[in-house]
Amino acid sequence: MQAVCMGGRSAYQTLVKRHLKSISHYAYRLLGNPKDTQDITQEVFLRLWTNAQKWNSDKSKLTTWLHRIAHNLCIDYLRKHGRMQTQDSFDDEVGDSPSNNGESADGKSDETILVRTAISALPENQRSALSLCHYQGFSNKEAAAIMNISVKALESAIARAKRNLRETLAETHKD
Repeated sequence: MQAVCMGGRSAYQTLVKRHLKSISHYAYRLLGNPKDTQDITQEVFLRLWTNAQKWNSDKSKLTTWLHRIAHNLCIDYLRKHGRMQTQDSFDDEVGDSPSNNGESADGKSDETILVRTAISALPENQRSALSLCHYQGFSNKEAAAIMNISVKALESAIARAKRNLRETLAETHKD
């Protein structure tokens, strides 16, 4: 990051390569479509370049800081443009989904689609909390810092998200 602060393009490119996939996947899980995901991801890395000196290694890891920027941009976007618009999975879009290796739609992929649809229907704070902890692998403390909420509020959001998912999926299986 010191090299990026001093205008080091190769250091910047290294950081982009290291964090691009994680930031893109997180933004996609919140926004639900590739176009907006690309816009937000580009903005995150533009801010990394222009605001590198604002990162404080004593306060957070770089990945936490980048995810916080992505989180704030996504929340601002959702508030301005309304509810997320879901399309096919970002994983499928970029062709690296482990569950989609050319197989036809079977029970497992149908289940995956149901889960993705149920997650996309969650309120933004529940979707974000679940995504940060479950998909992105952040600790509760790190995820709470990214979302700018207390750890207890984060844990509550995760519990509500899981409860909502269970209820939604149970209703789906009844039909």
